[in-house]
Amino acid sequence: MVSITTRQRTFASWTSDVLIYTVVLNLFVEYRPAVIVESFTISILTAVLFKVLLDLVMRFEGRVHALFAAKADEGAIYRVMGTASLFAVLFVGKLLVLQAVHFVFGDAVELGSFAQEVVLILALMITREAFHRIYLGLGEPRTSSKPTPPAGSEQA
Repeated sequence: MVSITTRQRTFASWTSDVLIYTVVLNLFVEYRPAVIVESFTISILTAVLFKVLLDLVMRFEGRVHALFAAKADEGAIYRVMGTASLFAVLFVGKLLVLQAVHFVFGDAVELGSFAQEVVLILALMITREAFHRIYLGLGEPRTSSKPTPPAGSEQA
């Protein structure tokens, strides 16, 4: 069996995410007139920026979640604060991602109205998650406690 290193896993993750983000972004460019990207190269660079920033937001979200999950046993207030904090981090994080795109690329990238920007970010994240789940689903099947009969044999 071939072992995969952490660097290989990271490379594969980055490559697939950037390709997914590039495709989703360009689909929005094609089908939403308000979404404009000056060139294909700019769309790839935008996808890389999305990858970097969304990963940072998700890491921060994970830390916030862990902080409040550790205190969840201490009372309901921590569960409520944890949920509210997660929504705030995700919302503000997405706004920061969008502002960074505007700052870095200026007029070369127009993502439409605020609602369209939010839909784009959600589409990026949902598509990435869907591909990740499909990838995991294609892995080795889990072993069950019952042995699997050979193909062609019949059970009584």
